[in-house]
Amino acid sequence: MPNTHNQIPLTCFRKAAEAGEFLVTAEVAPPKGGNPQHMINMAATLKGRVHAVNITDGSRAVMRMSSLTASVILLQHGIEPICQVACRDRNRIGLQADLMGAHALGICNILALTGDPVKVGDHPDAKAVFDVESTRLLQTICKLNQGIDYNEKPLPDGATDLFAGAAVDPQCRSWSGLQNRFERKLKSGAQFFQSQLITDFERLDKFMTQIAAGSNKPILAGIFLLKSAKNARFINRAVPGVNIPEHIIDRLERAKEPLEEGMKIAAEQVVIARQLCQGVHMMAVKREDLISPILDMAGVKPVSNEIVAA
Repeated sequence: MPNTHNQIPLTCFRKAAEAGEFLVTAEVAPPKGGNPQHMINMAATLKGRVHAVNITDGSRAVMRMSSLTASVILLQHGIEPICQVACRDRNRIGLQADLMGAHALGICNILALTGDPVKVGDHPDAKAVFDVESTRLLQTICKLNQGIDYNEKPLPDGATDLFAGAAVDPQCRSWSGLQNRFERKLKSGAQFFQSQLITDFERLDKFMTQIAAGSNKPILAGIFLLKSAKNARFINRAVPGVNIPEHIIDRLERAKEPLEEGMKIAAEQVVIARQLCQGVHMMAVKREDLISPILDMAGVKPVSNEIVAA
């Protein structure tokens, strides 16, 4: 669905965000190989249930198909993507090239990320770039949208129209650091924020009332499907900044069907998040097909995924 006639797509996600609707997004990983069918199948289960599907860009520094390519494939199947762009692997020339290409191909939603360090991934000896970080990437997107490049030179073949978002971690231990990063990303042009997985909803409430209040930008709380007590303990060990409470782990341990219990927990968290912020970002690694049932359990109605051109 390339943007061949300079028409600016008015996407479902952007339209809903600007209208103040409750937003639902979900995350799908690109394939680790040349066959995208599994990714397509998983994303298809989300059609009509989420406003857009995030396509990760080398999450945890693990090599997978290009997020831009995977986003185009989903768009061809009528699924609106949010293309994650990490700074780890490209310099400012490569990043700008991909962003202009995304616009030309009709990929308008971008999540600007710094990226995980290569040493935690599957190519620990690879050379990291990190020419810029997420805040500078947001600033670069703003410039491209204004018709100028990183060095403020005109773009002779036209500006982009990208809807840029950023990550936020309301559970960050440093409150002042959290506030500083949020305000810098806001000032740099972030139009929406998706959070890391949330387990402390009192902390989320504090973030919403003390830091995000008045920003007038959608905050989507990260909701993660825990499949078992073992899965929860692994995440506590492996994911920095995450602390899944013991009472949730105990609940999963006691359950006859841990996966079903994990779905109930996720649905309960969606209900809580709905009272605090403008959306949820659903994560169910390798079980994206369970996101729709979780949303049903939480009472979240289907959404319209129609993509129209201005």
